[in-house]
Amino acid sequence: MKLETLKADLVERLGLEEAIKLAGKKTVPVHKHTFWYFWGGISLFSFLIQVVTGILLMVYYRPGPEAYESVRQITYQIQFGWLIRSVHNWSANFFLFSVFVHMFSVFLMKAYRRPREVGWYSGIALLLLGLTFGFSGYLLPMDELSFFATKVGMEIPNAIPIIGPPIANLLRGGLEVNEFTVQRFFALHVVILPLLYMPLLGLHLWMVQKHGNAAPPSEEAKEPSQRKTMPFFPNFVAQDLGVWLIVLNLISLLAALFPWQLGPQADPLAAAPEGIHPEWYFMSQFAMLKLIGRVIPGLAGEAAAMTLFTLGLVLWAMIPVFDKDKTNTKRSRQVLYFGIFVILVLLSTTFMGFVI
Repeated sequence: MKLETLKADLVERLGLEEAIKLAGKKTVPVHKHTFWYFWGGISLFSFLIQVVTGILLMVYYRPGPEAYESVRQITYQIQFGWLIRSVHNWSANFFLFSVFVHMFSVFLMKAYRRPREVGWYSGIALLLLGLTFGFSGYLLPMDELSFFATKVGMEIPNAIPIIGPPIANLLRGGLEVNEFTVQRFFALHVVILPLLYMPLLGLHLWMVQKHGNAAPPSEEAKEPSQRKTMPFFPNFVAQDLGVWLIVLNLISLLAALFPWQLGPQADPLAAAPEGIHPEWYFMSQFAMLKLIGRVIPGLAGEAAAMTLFTLGLVLWAMIPVFDKDKTNTKRSRQVLYFGIFVILVLLSTTFMGFVI
């Protein structure tokens, strides 16, 4: 009785009545594509792992001139520091991978149509912030690979016409990557980006709860009596937690068997090692800069590459504007072909970035 009374008091004081009613009424479509619904939860879980491990790493990390030494201490001297750092890095890569999979599955199931446009727009914004998380965090160890990869990566914003160079200089704290860049990236990584990310994440999750999971067009074409659903709570939540447990085990195995390495300390005066390139999630932009630069040398080629990439991003974000009709119209098919083309270009240029 005491537990029931405590539960009733908490529900009343926190105003959870509507949330409980919503969770009780919400259902999730069951069909051959239900598997793709889990990727949003995987993205969220991977992000939560980064939050927890990131807080633990902040206890010992020192941005600025001592950045490398502090990471070396975490990796080799602090008990289980190497494991926390490895989990943080592997979960970061898993997070971005799952966000891309989630976004592409939402597109292919046309889950961006009314009334879910805000969910799509907030998701695109979360992806861009997630990429910025990855870029700002990669430099923080200040080892040779992260230093020179960041220098290469800074070519991407620097190539944006007009506004690019000022943005790059602001991020670097000067004309070159140095210890002041580390301090700025650290502030961006642990203060500014979380302040932007958390409200957007809350909005995105609320949109999902408000409008539910969209069924693909093939399911929507069926009669209501032929559609299958499952209760969101506890059925889908239990399955989601099971998937989270699998992801946790996978990340733990990767962190234990393939611990994240710390290279030699960066020497700003040394030449960049051969084959240096940004992380895989920026490889597409890097490849486009290289490929178009071979056709149009110099700053003009870089500007052309970034203009093309920015245009593609804007068109991708505006897909709900171009595909409003739920019927299979000519415009709807054109949007589908455009999206498949974008996915293929991203995959092919990402692969090419490793070989050119």
